Amino acid sequence: MARISLSPPRTLFYRAMEWYSNRTYGKVLDPAKALAHNPKVLRSDLRFELAVAKWNRLDADLKALAVMASAASIGCSWCMDFGHWENQRRGMDVRKVHDVPVWRESDAYTPLERDVMEYAEAMTANPPEVTDELAGRLLTALGEAAYVELTAMVAVENLRSRMNSALGLTSQGFKDHCEVPGRPGAAGASAAGDSR
Repeated sequence: MARISLSPPRTLFYRAMEWYSNRTYGKVLDPAKALAHNPKVLRSDLRFELAVAKWNRLDADLKALAVMASAASIGCSWCMDFGHWENQRRGMDVRKVHDVPVWRESDAYTPLERDVMEYAEAMTANPPEVTDELAGRLLTALGEAAYVELTAMVAVENLRSRMNSALGLTSQGFKDHCEVPGRPGAAGASAAGDSR
């Protein structure tokens, strides 16, 4: 349950954001509702997210895997729920989306994808546990520009997931509206991927 009211003051700015969110996502995103209690924070966050959306040096699927691996590592059910919906909608392989929380046991991923998720988890650890060997493999495979973007995306997701978790934001039901199937025999599949 959210630790902050999800009914912020309905300022003109909030109503404009609400219209856009409903139009784009079919509902108003809970993180925006929470941040709207401080309009300066919400405006800054929205500008930042618009800028992040323009980054394009890293493959979109690798970016998604890094973001979701970081969110799963932190345990942000809101981020995992939204990530399932967002990546299914853009056409990512549903098995790869679904298996992120259990990527080490899944055969759905390439060696590069595994390195990306390992890097996301290592960066998310406190303190970070990135090794020179892993960083070297990623630099060789991706090049410097994409490696920097990967690193920045994991840091951005740490901001999102830690903020959402601290505010008590949980699944908003996005996964319920996509076609990411549960794996046969996986009772509850994974805490990070399930709607709560």
